[in-house]
Amino acid sequence: MSTEAVAAPGAGYPLRYDVEYPENLSRLLIFVKWLLAIPHLIILYALLVVAEVMLLIAFFAILFTRKFPKGLFDFVVNTLRWNANVTAYVGLLRDDYPPFSWDAGKYPVTYEVDYPEQLSRWAPLYKWLLALPHYAVLLLLIIGAAVLWSIACLAILITGRFPQGMFNFIVGVMRWNNRVTAYVYFMRDEYPPFSLK
Repeated sequence: MSTEAVAAPGAGYPLRYDVEYPENLSRLLIFVKWLLAIPHLIILYALLVVAEVMLLIAFFAILFTRKFPKGLFDFVVNTLRWNANVTAYVGLLRDDYPPFSWDAGKYPVTYEVDYPEQLSRWAPLYKWLLALPHYAVLLLLIIGAAVLWSIACLAILITGRFPQGMFNFIVGVMRWNNRVTAYVYFMRDEYPPFSLK
């Protein structure tokens, strides 16, 4: 019997996403978080539109140079980090109001993607097709996460706590979704693992 530790599936993927588990959550804040997040959502909408344009530019850059321009890559990663922070807040995973910033380390959510030095020239043409099995599984997982999230809302109202098993599952689904998004957005060539870890 081997004594070597086996790495969790997805542990070596060049995207790290996690949300720090909160011990207590406000029972009343769950009713107004979406309202308090409106300024973030307006800014994020504009940033995501710009990021989509940058992804189109990156598509052609990858076809011709095999590189995702670093400035465009950083903009997309930073926008997705800000989005991850706001999603954790609105999704009741955190009570701390997210900063109006995309800098890493300013919120208890980790979203990091390693910059690829070189990418496959033709992969942007077919990555969306290879991601279809992920989307099929993610659809089912997201439905399950939505059911658990509804139950967690009641638990927060009654106990002021997000049940940790439900929290971990929802964060795992979000982690999986973020990996697939990074893959489809040409940010990584490594095929994402079918894993919540």
